[in-house]
Amino acid sequence: MNAMQFLISTLFDLFLMVVLLRFWLQWAKADFYNPMSQFVVKATSFAVNPLRKIIPGLGGLDLASLLLAFIVAVAKISTLMLVIYGAWAAQPVLIQALITVLKEGLNLVFWVLIIRAILSWVSQGYNPIEAVFHQLTEPMLKPLRKIIPPMGGLDLSVLVLIIGIQFLQMLLMDFLA
Repeated sequence: MNAMQFLISTLFDLFLMVVLLRFWLQWAKADFYNPMSQFVVKATSFAVNPLRKIIPGLGGLDLASLLLAFIVAVAKISTLMLVIYGAWAAQPVLIQALITVLKEGLNLVFWVLIIRAILSWVSQGYNPIEAVFHQLTEPMLKPLRKIIPPMGGLDLSVLVLIIGIQFLQMLLMDFLA
């Protein structure tokens, strides 16, 4: 049973992260023609495009992608609930789905920051993935750099943001417990 739960969670979480990445890419106005952006758009278009006909964007926010993320989270929680308990209840599913979207959003930011930091150490020249990650994270890091300037060539703003994200995740879990 644990193997089935792991497989269900992993598959839904991976797709949820791609959908949330699509929302984030559009919010950050990242390069649409970048290969990574193209992958994200193509991987989610089958589900986002029909939703766009129903739900238009609002002030540069792709609400269709956000709604799809919530739908994916509802499907994940519903599937897990049916597999584990053999029953389904609307209110716990909706609440847990909202928590799942928040948690996966924070996880996505965390991993993008980690990958960006590692790529900055090893990449030589232009890297399209690094360029997109830079476009995604720079709006969050720029205000931190005004407070914490680079020290001895080290940019500590990434570390501070990672600590802040970890704190928010723990705070969210404490609040919900």
